[in-house]
Amino acid sequence: MKQLFKKANGLVLLFAGFLPVFAIAQQAAISNFRAYDKNGINVFEDPKDSVSSFNGLKLRFGAGFTQQFQNLKHTNDGALNNTIGSFANGVSTPGNRLKVITPGFQTAQANLFMDVQLADGIKLNITSYLSTKHHNETWVKGGYIQFDKLPFKCDILSNIMKFTTIKVGHFEVDYGDAHFRRSDGGQALYNPFMEGNIMDEFATEIGTEIYLKKDGWFAVGGITTGMIKGNVDSMYKAANPDNDLQKSPSILLKAGFDKQVSKDLRLRLSASYYGNQSSGSNTLFGGDRSGSNYQYVMELNSANPSSATGAGTPLAFSGRFNPGFSKKLNAFMLNGFLKTGGLELFGTYETASGRTSKETATRGVKQYAVDGVYRFGKTEDLFLGLRYNTVSARLADGVITYTSDVTINRFAVAGGWFMTKNILMKAEYVIQKYNDFPAADYRSTGKFNGYVIEAVVGF
Repeated sequence: MKQLFKKANGLVLLFAGFLPVFAIAQQAAISNFRAYDKNGINVFEDPKDSVSSFNGLKLRFGAGFTQQFQNLKHTNDGALNNTIGSFANGVSTPGNRLKVITPGFQTAQANLFMDVQLADGIKLNITSYLSTKHHNETWVKGGYIQFDKLPFKCDILSNIMKFTTIKVGHFEVDYGDAHFRRSDGGQALYNPFMEGNIMDEFATEIGTEIYLKKDGWFAVGGITTGMIKGNVDSMYKAANPDNDLQKSPSILLKAGFDKQVSKDLRLRLSASYYGNQSSGSNTLFGGDRSGSNYQYVMELNSANPSSATGAGTPLAFSGRFNPGFSKKLNAFMLNGFLKTGGLELFGTYETASGRTSKETATRGVKQYAVDGVYRFGKTEDLFLGLRYNTVSARLADGVITYTSDVTINRFAVAGGWFMTKNILMKAEYVIQKYNDFPAADYRSTGKFNGYVIEAVVGF
């Protein structure tokens, strides 16, 4: 016990010693920076500021914290064997019974951000997940260097860099606009709702992206490895019927218009493409390493979140849908954003096709989403929001044969209050229904509904 107190006192002293460093770091101004507080809302790609002065290396630490209380209920009355299925003594008993969930607090989540101004127009970012629902241990989300200026003199290149940004490293790929509004672990201030899209477009990959911005018009081009982490393994597998063992890069393309048209009207339109023709393991629709804010809904009772068999991994993505395009993928997204006064409208249309390494034919999926948010109060500290999201897809045959598309619909009502620009309280009531799933599928006639309350801190 004495040793324990000594260690605790040492940690307290260590933390106290770092407080002045954090206090100083918080004041550091980083160029071309999306704020982690309320000021970062409705910011998409990083702002382009090529005129900021540089007077030495600057370091800034930031963080995002969330804590949720969940009261959700789920049913699957039309599924076969929906009263059997369990996990006990390390053994999973088949069946379509859903997990028994009760009202309670979800695991708190925390992100740590480190931004460094390395040189004039050159910054470094490293983001770490300190606590998430998907992983108990700390993970580094990614890190990259961003060039808004180049470190050598050349008039031609200097003029080009006035409207050009280059990002190199392991970063969140810029496919579509929806990923700028989703919750990412402890960083949930940007999202007026609890979750992103049902088919969640989020991945971190190694590569480079080039951004061009001028007079409201923008374009993005990028190339990445197409996988969530570095990989030098061979793609040789017995279950690879196309015999394509080559790992192909992913290609990203994006273009659009984003401008404050008048004092009270902002308009943004964008079109995006992401394609990989032979990936080792693509995760564009399943690359989130933090986890869903609808915990354990529509999950099998035979799945154990603390199991070492891998059964815990699917539970991280409760309420979401992954079409499973891990080998080949071509995805297109159109987004529109309009803000007039306190009213915001954001829409998504997406279509994608692809397959796994075990398939020879491609499958398709479509997604539509629209949300309206009204912000009010002296500084728009209060808001109310409505969201509708639907996905229709053809699933891969396996133990179950799927003869037609399945559909998932979500409707959500939300509201929130920014107590300060760093502290947000928000709540959401959600209804999600699973349609056209065959009776052998545990999601047949599935439904979950209820509310989630969330406290968020970001700085």
